[in-house]
Amino acid sequence: MRTGLRVLLGLTAAAALALGGPAPAPALAATAAPTVWKWGPLYSTDGLAVAWGKVAVGQSGLVVYGTVEDTRGSGCSWAQVRYLSAQSGRWHTASYYNCVTGPGTFRKNVGGVLQIKVRTCRGTSARPTGRCSRWKTAYTQGG
Repeated sequence: MRTGLRVLLGLTAAAALALGGPAPAPALAATAAPTVWKWGPLYSTDGLAVAWGKVAVGQSGLVVYGTVEDTRGSGCSWAQVRYLSAQSGRWHTASYYNCVTGPGTFRKNVGGVLQIKVRTCRGTSARPTGRCSRWKTAYTQGG
């Protein structure tokens, strides 16, 4: 009985394909380009600030999402985002700070870019003053 059922199912599938039935869905390509690139955690050199996040594809280009956390101590934690514009060929910088203990989030629409780099610093509420991590590449076009 089992053998007869297998043969019947096999013949039914073959007939459906021969008559133009639905083809099986193709498997997703293993080399498909990702739509989200994660970065971090990045720590300031004194270890009191940390930032992490992701770069995602948005409606009008790329969007950088992130969290910057001030762990303890006086001063503020800063996350800096540098991006190389594909249109102008110039580097632009956006900076975000958090002066309270705990995490704070940020979002930056960067549009069409060739590269995005991020770093974490310590500073005041006016500007980063030092203790910065190295620049970490979060996204590179084509790579």
